[in-house]
Amino acid sequence: MVDTARRSLNTPYSAYYYRDVPPEDEELTHVGPGTPCGEYFRRYWLPVELSAELKDLPRRIRILGEDLVVFRDKSGRVGLLQLHCSHRGTSLEFGVIAERGIQCCYHGWHFDVDGRILDTPGEPPDSTFKDRLCHGAYPALEYQGMVFAYMGPPDKKPPFPILDTFVLPGFRIQAGPKHYVPCNWLQIKDNAMDPAHTVFLHTRVSGVQFAEARAELGVWEWARTPLGMAYIHTRRIDDRVWVHMGDCIPPAIHQFPPAWEKADQEMVFQRPQATLWTVPIDDTNSLNIRFTLINESDPRTAHPLLFGQDGERPYEERQRKPGDYDAQVYQRPIAIHALEHLATTDHGIIMFRNFVREGIRAVQRGEDPPNLLRTEGQIIPTYSQDTVIRIPPAPTPEEDRQLLFETGRKVVRGYYVQNPPPGAKMLVGQHVPDLPPGITVPMR
Repeated sequence: MVDTARRSLNTPYSAYYYRDVPPEDEELTHVGPGTPCGEYFRRYWLPVELSAELKDLPRRIRILGEDLVVFRDKSGRVGLLQLHCSHRGTSLEFGVIAERGIQCCYHGWHFDVDGRILDTPGEPPDSTFKDRLCHGAYPALEYQGMVFAYMGPPDKKPPFPILDTFVLPGFRIQAGPKHYVPCNWLQIKDNAMDPAHTVFLHTRVSGVQFAEARAELGVWEWARTPLGMAYIHTRRIDDRVWVHMGDCIPPAIHQFPPAWEKADQEMVFQRPQATLWTVPIDDTNSLNIRFTLINESDPRTAHPLLFGQDGERPYEERQRKPGDYDAQVYQRPIAIHALEHLATTDHGIIMFRNFVREGIRAVQRGEDPPNLLRTEGQIIPTYSQDTVIRIPPAPTPEEDRQLLFETGRKVVRGYYVQNPPPGAKMLVGQHVPDLPPGITVPMR
């Protein structure tokens, strides 16, 4: 067995020895009720639908392996209930939206948004039956055009988190778009800490060849933050240094700067293009849903680049110009980590998976995940941004790589010490300027 495994890795034409497909990493990939990762996700507020979709009919949805119905009643309140009526199991997607709550189409049982039964019309007038039952319901709220739900233990519900990017001066939030992706959530979210793919996958689409892309790799560093992780991707573009940062906020959030940036002129702290959630529908399907952050002074931000985010293009076209959807979905419905050979560029992915695993195990011990904040009303600082500075190249390639590292760190240090966003002062000195040992990974 050992010899066969060894030959499969270093012998040409060795597929015969490499046919067995190990099981997926269930701890990280299975999300149904009672699973370790599913219970981890259920400790956070998650977006489940766009507010604009809640009209005069209920919406059937599936989140974390649970079938649910979401609606806005005629008084304006949002409800998120278990799909099947607790009387005889009829689907509430055919229910009638009422002034208060929703009524089942079959026998008129009337449920409030919190699951309380308001009426059981077929029962005698003096029946107390309805007072002794509650239908399954989850807390839900609307924020900036998005419906969010908390699906965890009622006594563990955290405050709804307000990121600094939700309240940026000069920006407005546009809820959406959303895309359904037929694969496991993790292989989508791995993307968040993989800046290398942007140089190859996305520059190929724009016509840049791989050899050119390799020259643009620059240097990377990854760091833990109070919310999760951030990467610093620093590249040289002629006489300019481009510091590009992305946020990964487990379990589901990724923030990234505008995709159209070419770093052809100097700028300071251009904030993200979007806040993107990847919410598991079940083990093999996911929902990508976002806030698009529109800068009122930059019309490009009102029309974000969404190329390659879904499978709507013809298959041959996607073969010629693949996007994120193709690279992620076709790994398998659930990617097999035991078959991967992670390399230098995958350092952030290793960190991200370890961070999620820490959170899962904390929940299993009855604790909060490490990045769950419980301060009510706090504006939470985030990192994602682009900065371009005019700095001539150093005399040698090795000295220039070191210059890139130093510039990236200075950009982050200067921002958070001199211009902390609201609520960030307590974090100064704990963030990226003091990277933990082993996090720095130079790209040569």
